[in-house]
Amino acid sequence: MSKSPITSPLPEADKKTTGAILQATLVDMIDLSLIAKQAHWNVVGKNFRSVHTQLDELVSTARTYVDEVAERANAIGVSPNGKARTVVESSGVPEYPDGWLSDKDTVTAIVATLEALVKRLRARIDETDKSDLVTQDLLIDIAKDLEQAHWMWQAQSV
Repeated sequence: MSKSPITSPLPEADKKTTGAILQATLVDMIDLSLIAKQAHWNVVGKNFRSVHTQLDELVSTARTYVDEVAERANAIGVSPNGKARTVVESSGVPEYPDGWLSDKDTVTAIVATLEALVKRLRARIDETDKSDLVTQDLLIDIAKDLEQAHWMWQAQSV
């Protein structure tokens, strides 16, 4: 279907800008959920249990926002694309190492991942200032939660 069956009060240019931002956020959040689960399965070390549990919390946060972002895209008449190939081809999340990682290396990698995501979100928050304040509000919520997670992960590496 080429034309959207969902209409939006957003002007077409704003819908296009906002749709692209939502799509980029969607793939980043899907990738975050997959990376956090990969880390969850492969963390080892004396702090295994706490890191393992904290990774599940990060997965849950990411998956919640995956759905919210996709539904926001639908609400403005933009079809979200969360297919694996799309995520692989367009995610801006840093590459996560393969294999088992020590709890310390896992924390370091997750901190770097969250830092990169927050920077991308903050740029998108600025971009949506004119195109769609509702989407901007969603991005602010995501950034707030990921910044809090970044702080909590970072506090473990001190």
